[in-house]
Amino acid sequence: MTFIAARVAGQPVSIEEVDTREARLRNSPAAASLPLAGTSEGRQLRRWITQLIVTERVVAAEAARMGITADTAPPVADVLPDGAARLEVGSVTAAVLADPLARALFRYVTADVRVDDTEVARYHAGNPMRFAGHSRSPQGWRVAGRCPSLDQVRGVITDHLLAAARRREFRNWLDARRSALVVLSPGYEHPGDPRQPDNVHRH
Repeated sequence: MTFIAARVAGQPVSIEEVDTREARLRNSPAAASLPLAGTSEGRQLRRWITQLIVTERVVAAEAARMGITADTAPPVADVLPDGAARLEVGSVTAAVLADPLARALFRYVTADVRVDDTEVARYHAGNPMRFAGHSRSPQGWRVAGRCPSLDQVRGVITDHLLAAARRREFRNWLDARRSALVVLSPGYEHPGDPRQPDNVHRH
């Protein structure tokens, strides 16, 4: 008998697959930082692994439905340039975006995202020194440059806002597709689901 952790578009994700992924993690260099199996934190890790597996399945299903292949994938650095960008999309989505197929889907889903001049001007007004250059004083201190005009930094602000807007669009789209396609079994709920018993805050 096959025990099911989840279903994606009706197709089962077996508990054995979750076990295999967990075993792979526990035999990796990251093993020392993982919670002990069988603890509340260990069960939360299994829920996270389940989210990763179902998200990979959703990406594969949606890419197949749209006729998307990994050939059109942008580089990882274009999609997730730094730690802040990874935090924006969440750890599961960031992990999935290591796959070129997911990045190709990202490019497709976010192709129509735009940032208008009003947003750019508002950002500059609220963060006038965000993209100011800097220099070093004779004593070695880092010294901020003069406040750049909007025209001087319009391009870099546009790129910054557009990248963030694309990440937000993809995260929201992927959340919606997971909600539509994924059914989780008891014990394999989302780690943040307030209804599951291991989602508690301890201080």
